[in-house]
Amino acid sequence: MKRKVLIIGIGAGNPDYVTIQAVNALNQVDVFFIPDKGAEKEQLARIRREICERFITGHDYRMVDFETPVRHKPSSTYRASVEEWHDRVEAAYEHLLLEELGDDECGAFLVWGDPSLYDSTLRILDRLNAKGGFELEYDVIPGITAIQALTAKHKVVLNRIGESITITTGRKLEEGFPNNSESIVVMLDGEGAFKTVKEDVDIYWGAYVGTQDEILLSGRLRDVVDEIERLRMVARQQKGWIMDTYLLKRTGEK
Repeated sequence: MKRKVLIIGIGAGNPDYVTIQAVNALNQVDVFFIPDKGAEKEQLARIRREICERFITGHDYRMVDFETPVRHKPSSTYRASVEEWHDRVEAAYEHLLLEELGDDECGAFLVWGDPSLYDSTLRILDRLNAKGGFELEYDVIPGITAIQALTAKHKVVLNRIGESITITTGRKLEEGFPNNSESIVVMLDGEGAFKTVKEDVDIYWGAYVGTQDEILLSGRLRDVVDEIERLRMVARQQKGWIMDTYLLKRTGEK
């Protein structure tokens, strides 16, 4: 029993970010697995459908909606909670591949941004491969990340000359600003960890980057921190969720 799957990066919200490679991949797919993250995030599913409608031509396909397991708040450690969550996601993916995908069909997961950056689809499929029970073949199509979209919108370079870049999460930023980093990209910041930063930095912030609801703001962090927090609060109240990314750069030469 063999299953073939494509993991396709669809970019950060704007259908124009979909690459030619991704368009070619979309036109090979028979079954698209569309995650259902609840009514509040229906927009994410809708954009996935719009991308298929726009770029797939002369090819029959079907979509299978599935309920995405929710990650519970850690009862012990963060890593343990993620492992427990991945167990449930793995079970959901296994069901999809065995019950919804025929032997001669190609399935696909449409991944927001790029499959290599803060997305677990590849990890889950690796786990299924290691588990065995059926043969799984999959390919990865890269996509434009929220980081690329953010820096393009702000017309700013990620790194300083000869310096490295740190990509991290809000949870890690709360532990402290990395001493050896001049530029830090922060993703998955549900609590607004930028408020804890004491260093003198510039911030390039964006929410829903690439979508029609995009919000952008930049400046010296200490000058704009309250406004960013206000914008985040209003956006969360209006939409029920917030998806934002930001770049922090020590003030000085760009």
